[in-house]
Amino acid sequence: MRAHLRAGIAIYNAGHYHAAHDAWEDHWLGLDDGADERFLHGLIQFTAAVYHARDRNWSGATGLADSAGDYLADLPADYRDVNVGAVRDSLAALARDPEGIERAPPLALTHQGQALALADLGFEGSAVAAHVLAEEFEYDETVIERAVDYARADLDSGEAGSRFVRFVIDFAREDGQRGIVFQRLSEHVDRRRHRESDVEGLFEERDE
Repeated sequence: MRAHLRAGIAIYNAGHYHAAHDAWEDHWLGLDDGADERFLHGLIQFTAAVYHARDRNWSGATGLADSAGDYLADLPADYRDVNVGAVRDSLAALARDPEGIERAPPLALTHQGQALALADLGFEGSAVAAHVLAEEFEYDETVIERAVDYARADLDSGEAGSRFVRFVIDFAREDGQRGIVFQRLSEHVDRRRHRESDVEGLFEERDE
């Protein structure tokens, strides 16, 4: 849960309010009723409320702000090391005056007291963020999935300086250069796949 939690926070703080929920949703859907389910449900609705307020959908924003506040109401103010208390206050303010979001920036989410940026994510958090941002900005998700698989294989084998680890992290972090990073990443994925296909079956027995 930690990698998904941190990735969603960093994506939200980067201003990708619509995309942030995707980092949490798959994990949330598999949870039984309980504190973690209410926590992620509340965060998902919080980001949706901010998204709708930024889009000037006032009724959608206020409805979601009320609902999100209900989900988070009974949780500790620092649940899972996230600033839940501040989120509740922000939701109450948004429900009262959704147009206030045009006068001040949305609340930043924090984890362990830090307002996470995409640059603060390690590899696992970056892998989650890369997948979410590929979907959000309509990059080929298959390329990202293969790159993450290659990166994990490199890490498991102890390969220092894996280019796939670096490219996955850069794709997640580099908002302004994401297209260039994706192009280079695609080229390296293709090369790796071709190398693998070249050796497939070399050591299998063949009928004479």
